[in-house]
Amino acid sequence: LGNFSVVTEFILVGFSTFPHLQLMFFLLFLLMYLFTLLGNLLIMATVGSERGLHTPMYLFLCALSISEILYTLAITPRLLADLLSTHHTITSMACASQMFFSFTFGFTHSFLLTVMGYDRYVAICHPLRYNVLMSPRGCTCLVVWSWVGGLVMGLVVTTAVFHLTFCGPNEIHHFACHVPPLLKLACGTDVPIVALGVGLVCITALLGCFLLILLSYAFIVAAILRIPSAEGRHKPKAPQSLEGDTLMGITYTILTPFLSPIIFSLRNKELKTAMKKTFLSKLYPEKI
Repeated sequence: LGNFSVVTEFILVGFSTFPHLQLMFFLLFLLMYLFTLLGNLLIMATVGSERGLHTPMYLFLCALSISEILYTLAITPRLLADLLSTHHTITSMACASQMFFSFTFGFTHSFLLTVMGYDRYVAICHPLRYNVLMSPRGCTCLVVWSWVGGLVMGLVVTTAVFHLTFCGPNEIHHFACHVPPLLKLACGTDVPIVALGVGLVCITALLGCFLLILLSYAFIVAAILRIPSAEGRHKPKAPQSLEGDTLMGITYTILTPFLSPIIFSLRNKELKTAMKKTFLSKLYPEKI
């Protein structure tokens, strides 16, 4: 290692390889980012102001909105600034902070999606036990543990990666401090072990969430199919669409949070009605 100097700052290459498209990318990502913020804030404001929506499902939806706002906040502002700047350096400490917060809020988001799947499973498959299993205390514990789980994942991944030595070069071929491109810049015999360990931890957590969600909705579909009448099959609420966290780059950083308010709210008749009631009543009080 004597011929190398320890890297203390990195260069985020990002979209600098497409200089003629950077302004277009900036405007597109800015609009999607603002829509993400406004959409999730609208969900939170509606649920908070409508007592009829103070139920476990909407409590989880609010927690999900918070995690999405914080997740995009950890990455997107820096991305937007880099698109307008020629100075793309980031200190090692700032890089570690970005990785920690993005993994914390990203995994919290996945754990909350799992909790929401469990909530719908209990509501449809065990309706008589719903108020007991999904009591206010129980719901609060599920949300808290989702955030604790995200925090642990963020700490584990960030500590493992930045425990390594980075000897150069210092160019991260990504728009954020992402694990795979960072590991390519690390040196030492521990790199393969860390890469394997981080990969196994992340895949296990995400695969576990995916399988639990899949299991929840499999039981829901089975319960609906057991209902004899066609009319009865429409009574349980259909499971909400779930967006995937497995796509790379821009997809999971901007596109997924951008689509989330649409998927979870605009297709939810109860929430749409509450939004109209809450906000239209302030604009046109004589019509409500």
